[in-house]
Amino acid sequence: MAVPSLDQLLAQAPLRGQRVFVRADLNVPTKDGAVGDDTRIRATLPTLRRLLAAGARVIVASHLGRPKGKVDPKYSLAPVAKRLGELLGMPIVFVPDCVGPVAEAALEKLPPGGAALLENLRFHAEEEKNDPAFARRLATLADVYVNDAFGTAHRAHASTAGMVALVPRVAAGDLLRAELEHLRVVLEPIRPLVCLLGGAKVSDKIAVLEALAERADVLAIGGAMAYTFLRSEGEPTGLSRVEEDHLADAQRVLRAAAAAGRRILLPVDHVVVEKLAADAVSRVVKQIPEGWLGVDIGPETAALYAAEVRRAGTIFWNGPMGVFEIESFAKGTEAVARAIAESKAVSVVGGGDSLAAVNKLGLGSQITHLSTGGGASLEFVQGLTLPGVAALER
Repeated sequence: MAVPSLDQLLAQAPLRGQRVFVRADLNVPTKDGAVGDDTRIRATLPTLRRLLAAGARVIVASHLGRPKGKVDPKYSLAPVAKRLGELLGMPIVFVPDCVGPVAEAALEKLPPGGAALLENLRFHAEEEKNDPAFARRLATLADVYVNDAFGTAHRAHASTAGMVALVPRVAAGDLLRAELEHLRVVLEPIRPLVCLLGGAKVSDKIAVLEALAERADVLAIGGAMAYTFLRSEGEPTGLSRVEEDHLADAQRVLRAAAAAGRRILLPVDHVVVEKLAADAVSRVVKQIPEGWLGVDIGPETAALYAAEVRRAGTIFWNGPMGVFEIESFAKGTEAVARAIAESKAVSVVGGGDSLAAVNKLGLGSQITHLSTGGGASLEFVQGLTLPGVAALER
């Protein structure tokens, strides 16, 4: 079944004066009462502007961090409300709760073309439990429901799944629609499909590794999880981070790729140090010696991965190639980012560190699609059903 679009919603009936509940992903870093990175806030602005222009009474809801079902000022969305107002160029009513009399009273006063931001949904434990009673309380605030939070679409929570069936009109926001359309190219790619996966843990990405091992023409692995693969092949890894309890998983992925006639690439050289520190002396080696740990793919590996990227028809990249936070160990990640930007292939980049690398280098405009949903994008490219998307299908 198709997911209703914002275009369809706006064409159905006037929204003026209607209470439109927008589930957004405003889970952004905050410090000392200010937003650190507003990328996710900016991503949902097109949807909000269209609804405001239609005269809707826009009620924005989101989570922030993991407050574990309790009120925690550290995770308040108040700073986000301030930044959202600055970006929209209008006052945003900040509501100090997301349900109950306080929320109802504040929203009752909201005029057509006005916007409010509810306090952190996860201050209520019932949100993540998808509690039916809590979902009903949220639904009472809405005449229309719009999901624009792709980053949480893989979670069956009250605000992403439970309340949706209780609201008469629903739609996907422009951001959510764009994510689904662009990520679908990974499932139906222009060949060859080259996927690059990095990051710290095999355990975090075992399911997507298994799926892409059989689907991708080339799967290039970097980051710390490459050392688990190398150790499973009997390669020396020194003090590098290895998940000993996932060696069998790594072997299973390698066997699956071989059986499907696909290629998996592992680093052929490494940047290593004796201690993980910004001022550590590094060197490039073919094999990691005892007492040293890998912190980045080496230049030969970076060139190898870049060559595969240049031959690709479709590219999917998620996760850094090394300890990207330290400038000295970011060269592998930067080389991959530049190769993808220069490629003529359809390119999709997701994951916080990968996006940070692309944005830091000013390459965002050269990537086909920058995905805001880390875990959601990984589940989608596996071909899994996302609860937040399924709830919209009518």
